[in-house]
Amino acid sequence: MMVKPRTPSVYQRNAFAPALLAAAVLFLAPVLMDGDWFTLVLYVVAIFAVIVAWFAIQARHWWWVPVFVAIAVIWNPVFPFPFTGPAWTAAQPVAAAVFLVAGAMIKVRRP
Repeated sequence: MMVKPRTPSVYQRNAFAPALLAAAVLFLAPVLMDGDWFTLVLYVVAIFAVIVAWFAIQARHWWWVPVFVAIAVIWNPVFPFPFTGPAWTAAQPVAAAVFLVAGAMIKVRRP
């Protein structure tokens, strides 16, 4: 039996791992909102938003940069906005979905 050699991928998705981690934290965020752990959520989301924005710049996917700059500002832990209520709770999984879509779409050609 002859094994066909595997063809290496032409693209790499550098933003996928940070986007996946941020999405996991954002899906857990509604459970953590009323406690002190939500500050950690703000840090994780803001940092990963900047990282994904950087990978978008490297991949020349400019349209993602304002989206992740907005996420980094809205979820910033240094000067947090006093968001509450169902809209803020619903924003968590929406941002998680944005991270997942961007992580899958942002790609660069391998050298």
